[in-house]
Amino acid sequence: MGTAASIAAPIAIVSAMHAELRALLALIEPVERVEVAGRQFHVGLLHGRAVVLALSGIGKVAAAATATLLVDRFAAGELLFTGVAGGLHPDVAVGDVVVARSLLQHDMDASPLFPRYEVPLTGRSRFDAHAERATSLAQAARRCAAVHGRVHEGLIVSGDRFVSSAGESAALRSALPDALAVEMEGAAVAQVCSDFERPFAVLRSISDRADDTAHVDFTQFVAEVASVHTRAIVGAWLAGTIDR
Repeated sequence: MGTAASIAAPIAIVSAMHAELRALLALIEPVERVEVAGRQFHVGLLHGRAVVLALSGIGKVAAAATATLLVDRFAAGELLFTGVAGGLHPDVAVGDVVVARSLLQHDMDASPLFPRYEVPLTGRSRFDAHAERATSLAQAARRCAAVHGRVHEGLIVSGDRFVSSAGESAALRSALPDALAVEMEGAAVAQVCSDFERPFAVLRSISDRADDTAHVDFTQFVAEVASVHTRAIVGAWLAGTIDR
């Protein structure tokens, strides 16, 4: 994967919400702002690497459209999606960081025509993140003093619903016991990157336990914790890619 991408191609860094991306926007230089399809793309250098920063908006369609534009219009060589997620696995706590090894759409169900979770006509339900990128991202997270929780690697699931009840999260854990976290964009980005043969990685800070208290202090967590994680981890990760 990634053989079609140029070595000099920019790295695309995407978040669903402005609060998740603004810590990086303050560091990019020089900045060229380009608007396409109602989205602003910020082109420049971050820690010496050519990057394109973009706000996708929330949900799988918004994320897929943004990822497609980044590859097709901005020639991004690889994508990193960063933001927050709800913890599902019992070992995943608020403040922890999850790096995706694979992603799945938990609300994809075209049965009985296709198996539950399988993306029709692909023969796949799980899309693997680029192994080397995921490893280097997890290593960067573990080196960051800003991360006070644990760093996990594994399955992240995505769907067009904010999971915010104990019943919903319990149902997901029962159906997908290896799922570490749930969010609303990553699996869509994974599918687009698979289609375009681009390496990708997904980094999530755990803001809640995807239960009845998921909405409590969510905005504050994004601003005060997740954005700090993003700035520190992405900076360390990019510094490690200079010789790649």
